[in-house]
Parts: sequence; C-alpha cells; structure tokens
Amino acid sequence: MERGKLYICATPIGNLGDITPRVLDVLRSADIIAAEDTRNSIKLLNHFDIKTPMTSYHEFNKYEKADELVEKILSGKNVAVITDAGTPCISDPGEELVKKCIEAGIEVTSLPGPSAVITALSLSGLSTGAFVFEGFLPPVKKKRERDKVLLRLKDEERTIILYEAPHRLKKTLCELRDLLGEGRRISLCRELTKKHEEIIRTSLGEAVDLEPRGEYVLCIEGKSSEELESERTAAYSDMDLWEHMNIYLSRGMDRKEAMKAVAKDRGVSKRDIYRELNKGE
Repeated sequence: MERGKLYICATPIGNLGDITPRVLDVLRSADIIAAEDTRNSIKLLNHFDIKTPMTSYHEFNKYEKADELVEKILSGKNVAVITDAGTPCISDPGEELVKKCIEAGIEVTSLPGPSAVITALSLSGLSTGAFVFEGFLPPVKKKRERDKVLLRLKDEERTIILYEAPHRLKKTLCELRDLLGEGRRISLCRELTKKHEEIIRTSLGEAVDLEPRGEYVLCIEGKSSEELESERTAAYSDMDLWEHMNIYLSRGMDRKEAMKAVAKDRGVSKRDIYRELNKGE
C-alpha cells in the first residue's frame, strides 16, 4: 500500500491575502487537516470554500493524536497540519507529529508562508544577520526555569525574539530591563499584517510604561561586542596579576603566551604586562 504524506502548511498571521496558492491546493486536496483549533480554522476554510475534514491536533493531545495521524498516513492518507496562525512547529503544535512521521519513514514537506518571528524581525530595525528565538518564556510560577532562560539571554549578542501575552507583558519587560539595562533597544510588534498593525521601537526603560494591547512579538537588541569587552576587562582588572597569569600557565602555556592572553583579557598591551610582572627585579 502506498503511504500518504505530511504537509506542514503555513497560514496567515492576520491578513488572509497572505495565504499561498500552494497551501490552498494542499488544503483542498488533503484527506485530513490537523488543526490546532478547529473552531478557529473553520473560519479560514469557509473563507476559501474548503470542505476537507478537520481533526484537532493541539498541545494537550499532541502525543496520542500524532500516533493516530501517523497510522492514517501509513494507510495512504495525506495529512495537512495547520495552526491558528503562522507556521506549524514554531512555538505551535506540529513538532511531535513531524518527529513521529520521520521515525516511521513518512515523507514530510513544508509549504512556507507567514511567520510572526520573521515578520517582526524584518520590521524591528534591529540587526537581522543573526538572531535567537526563545518563543514564550517559562511561566512566572516556574521561577527557576524562567530565571535560567533569562540569565542565558544576559550576554546574548544576537537579536533576541520572544512572544508574550498581554497579562504578562509588563512583568517580562521589567525583568528584561533589570537584566539587560534601560538603554537596550526593543521593538514591540502587535497585530502584524492586520489593519491596525503597530510597531513600537523604543528602549526597555521606556517600554515598561506601555499599556499592553494584545499579544506581542518582542525583538530585543543583543549585547554589543564593545559592552562584552568592557565587562570582561572589568572582571579581570581586580584580579591579582600573577593569579591571572597562573590561570594560563596551568593550562600549559609558556610565559610569553600567557602574558599575551592576560594582556588581551585586561585590554592592555603585552609590554604593560611584562613591565608590571618584572617590577622590582
């Protein structure tokens, strides 16, 4: 029996005109559409007059339903997976289903399209060459897990992208301000691709005073290399010079190599280190 196929279908994040003809073709021709919320997705299907049967596939049934869908695909059914908005698997259901399909030897293909992450980044005015996407931070009640993620972001040089719900926005912004500094630039994006799309480009110090008005995509400036270098230099400046040297000597470096490494750490010349080490000789 010929196996079916899994199609990962990106759907609009706001403007229905952003759906691609290819996604529409697959949604019409698939045997089943696995939707995050069938009540929400029926509006999309009705708008485009798509009659394909739907089944729910969401965060709370993703393991057992994935097994069911794999069986259907193995029996020859083609399944299209969609979320409420955007690209499945990106902070949305789909990841588990893709894994199980791959394990079962099922062909998986992705039909690209709207993504809140990329849309917000492109509008942010911040560096787009490299970025890190963290999705939603762990909930406040999971303090240890949340603090661990936030601490990891403290020295992040790439642009940081987060999702945040309106009722948690102020707390998250206050935490980010305290961690990253008031001057760090941030872009707050809401209602992306919709009529009332809003992009607020400001600093973390000013962002904490904003009134939440929906779910946001936050794009936060990464730490500059100058700031990192300054912090590293400051951290070593209070260390005894010979203690600093011994760190590198204990790693097998000779004296010349160790002096060069110490000079770099402290932001001074190797000649300065040599002179200081040889005082009184």
